[in-house]
Amino acid sequence: MERFYKLNLKNKLTKYNYPWNHEKPYNDFSTHFKKQFNERIQKIAVDAGFTCPNRNGAKGRGGCTYCNNDTFNPFYCSPSKSVTRQLQEGIAFFAKKYKTQKYLAYFQAYSNTYADLETLKSYYSEALSVPGVIGLVIATRPDCVDEAILEYLQKLAEKYYIVLEYGIETCNNETLKNINRGHTFEESVNALEQSAGRNLHVGVHYIIGLPGDTRETNLAHAKILSELPFETLKLHQLQIIKGTKMAKQYAENPEMFNLFKAEEYIDFVVRFAERLNPNIIIERFISESPAELLIAPKWGGLKNFEIVAKIIKKFNESDSRQGKFYK
Repeated sequence: MERFYKLNLKNKLTKYNYPWNHEKPYNDFSTHFKKQFNERIQKIAVDAGFTCPNRNGAKGRGGCTYCNNDTFNPFYCSPSKSVTRQLQEGIAFFAKKYKTQKYLAYFQAYSNTYADLETLKSYYSEALSVPGVIGLVIATRPDCVDEAILEYLQKLAEKYYIVLEYGIETCNNETLKNINRGHTFEESVNALEQSAGRNLHVGVHYIIGLPGDTRETNLAHAKILSELPFETLKLHQLQIIKGTKMAKQYAENPEMFNLFKAEEYIDFVVRFAERLNPNIIIERFISESPAELLIAPKWGGLKNFEIVAKIIKKFNESDSRQGKFYK
């Protein structure tokens, strides 16, 4: 049975309005980001060799059933290299394309606050000491932060651009349990509450189509997410990736899954955004995994920018916008 929770939240986003002033029918990240800086900013991924509490036995083994970090680690990322070297190689790669820009060190692989504070300080300070790096993007889990870590990041935010990204994934505790996530939705709420008001740029990841979450569930979650104190949202359609437990489940019990076809997802994500607080900045509508790792769904080679163009077209055809049904 699906369970939803009435939330008593502090630091809610501001009242219903349309905070952007441009032609897109949603509060898009690129427009927001350009307002923050006077030059081009590039994220450089870093793999510092972290793990997760649902991998090392603290809360479980095997990690999330959908997770294979090879889907987003670029060629220069390896924990066998120092943080400095990974950033230097990433910067060298992007410097060939763009002559003038600054960089954000993106601690992306696994849970990047899952260590003692002194270890975190060592990695973060090393990244910030690399010429051209003006801030950090730190991907983590809501059960892997505490007051000491947040106070340290708050201090860094006085001088640097600090982004803290939480993998929420769903608002449904039963689904979180089934995907071996190892934390509850209440812990997600608590982490966001603790992070608010610290001058941190807080983001959330949410997966549409997890087994156990119906289409109606996902639409209801748009309303729940709308009341949480965060700035940016990355949406992901569920993908079945080679080398994951979910790939084995999909092979053995495909009826567990209700994967989206491309046009279905385009229609659905517009409906989702219509119910979303218009102050939330949508950083991503979809995820794109390497073709050699992707089992399903396969959308005929459509690229991210092509899907986004179709989503914008669907908004316009429907005379719709983000927050149309948000109250």
